[in-house]
Amino acid sequence: MKTITLFFVLTIAALAQDPIRYTIRIPEPHTHYLEITASVPAGKPSVELYMAVWTPGSYLVREYARNVENFQARTAAGKQLTWTRTRKNRWSVDAANEARIEVSYRVYAHEMSVQGNWVDSGFAMLNGAPNFLTLAGADKRPYEVKLELPPTWRKSISGMKDGAAPHSWVAADFDELLDCPIYAGNAPIHEFVVEGKKHYLVNEGEGPMWDGPASAKDVAKIVAEYSRQWGGLPYEKYVFFNMIVESGGGLEHKNSTWLGASRWAYANTQEAPENPAAVGGGGGQRRASRLSWLGLVSHEYFHLWNVKRLRPVELGPFDYENEVYTRSLWLAEGVTSYYGPLGVRRAGLSTTGQALRAMSAAISQLQNTPGRHVTPAETASLNSWIQLYRPNENSPNTAISYYTKGQVVGFLLDAKIRKATNNAKSLDDAMRIAYQRYGGEKGYTPAQFRAICNEVAGADFSAWFRLALETTEELDYSEALEFYGLRFRPEPTRGAAAPRLITGVTAATTNGRILVTGLRRGTAAYNAGFNVNDEVIGVNGYRVRAEQWPAYLDNYKPGQTVDVLVARRDQLMTLKLAIVADKPASWALEAKPDATDEQKARVKSWMRE
Repeated sequence: MKTITLFFVLTIAALAQDPIRYTIRIPEPHTHYLEITASVPAGKPSVELYMAVWTPGSYLVREYARNVENFQARTAAGKQLTWTRTRKNRWSVDAANEARIEVSYRVYAHEMSVQGNWVDSGFAMLNGAPNFLTLAGADKRPYEVKLELPPTWRKSISGMKDGAAPHSWVAADFDELLDCPIYAGNAPIHEFVVEGKKHYLVNEGEGPMWDGPASAKDVAKIVAEYSRQWGGLPYEKYVFFNMIVESGGGLEHKNSTWLGASRWAYANTQEAPENPAAVGGGGGQRRASRLSWLGLVSHEYFHLWNVKRLRPVELGPFDYENEVYTRSLWLAEGVTSYYGPLGVRRAGLSTTGQALRAMSAAISQLQNTPGRHVTPAETASLNSWIQLYRPNENSPNTAISYYTKGQVVGFLLDAKIRKATNNAKSLDDAMRIAYQRYGGEKGYTPAQFRAICNEVAGADFSAWFRLALETTEELDYSEALEFYGLRFRPEPTRGAAAPRLITGVTAATTNGRILVTGLRRGTAAYNAGFNVNDEVIGVNGYRVRAEQWPAYLDNYKPGQTVDVLVARRDQLMTLKLAIVADKPASWALEAKPDATDEQKARVKSWMRE
């Protein structure tokens, strides 16, 4: 009996190590379709296959299976097998006790986002989650991937380990398979070495406005800086997939990152406004520039440690079929946002003034978001699945970004640790200790990370953590400003107008129409009863044209009330709008005129000047 039991145990163990092998073909790239065949170990009457519904690092159920079509199953000899779709992302196949079965399917891939999947006539950029099916309950087996290139394509690369054949790779488990994107095409690939490790910058879309070799040297400096900060590089190779295709965003992976960029970014050395919230009536947009691109590189590369190897305990093992909730994204994403521009400065690729302006922009965005009075940082993290990626016109009034508040909290926490230790320790030390204790499979709890910060500082920050992360109380900047000898500039920041009329309405002017797109709670327009999608037609009996808005309101004085004619679902109505004067608050950090030598030295230590 023991012999039979041992036989079955060994058989199951052997099957668990039998790889799933995928072949990806792109026969007609212009149609945006992949053709995928998977050879799957079976050995049972039936097997269940599933596809992920979300991808790590982006907390939204994206329903990747919606792009799968023409699913088929057969034996290794080619005999058709019956199958049933049991859930939106699951397929049950009658495997007939075959040792291996083969399934094939097509995937439509035409989403140029860092969470998506892209194929066109020029190149392919593929994430794992939108493409690969696996056996339910057997994610730990190895995986092999082979890519067949279209005739005119010459190159392919992935963060996975190279396979035996050209354009092939192997992954140790399903986590690695889904966490290693694949590029195929003809892009310039710039190789550089840091600490003996090979790195690749894949510049798809590189043109005359983008200096490929120079950008690779800049990236190498960022890599070297973080190697110093964290104490080495935990990989054999790393790939920066830089899609220069007028896209945006970034997504971290185990040994790589997918970056979206504008072709104009690297050549543009001009700076964005210090206070984006003061430009254009709310929110603003970060301009495509070299500095913003380097900040993105720095942010996503910092994730190599913070998230990919040092993660909230709730995020592993990954459950790819269900939402996974954590209160720690303020740390996973927000503190990474804090280090993004700081890493660029420390790598010698920006100035201290530019790093302070990046911090100022985050503070300004937070302080100009009414939702900070409604949603604490930890709650914003918990709500990420339903709020961050699904904003509506009321989101600024009810929610905050855990990226933004986490960035500001990181700044304040770093200063607190430095002050408590007379600048002998910093948040850098806390992050390293957290990585040493809770990196890899372990993961950390909120209490464990707070305890590490207290340990490094030699002080109890419990009350401060509770206020900063669990409540909607305003953050106190005074301690950090005093420690560094900084202040908020008394005058409005660059890009902000002189005192002007503030109504609280955000409007878009298109095709000669003025349409309300957003309202800030507690403002004059909000109180007057404006609605999103109202069309502004006239003020006090006079027609207002798109090119005149919002400057037309400058004809009136604070304290006056004007009649604004709007059309709401084609019905005309008049709203009474109070004219209010407001001086934009300055959140721009600068050195105090009377900053001491000791305070200046602290800034230099912080920035590693």
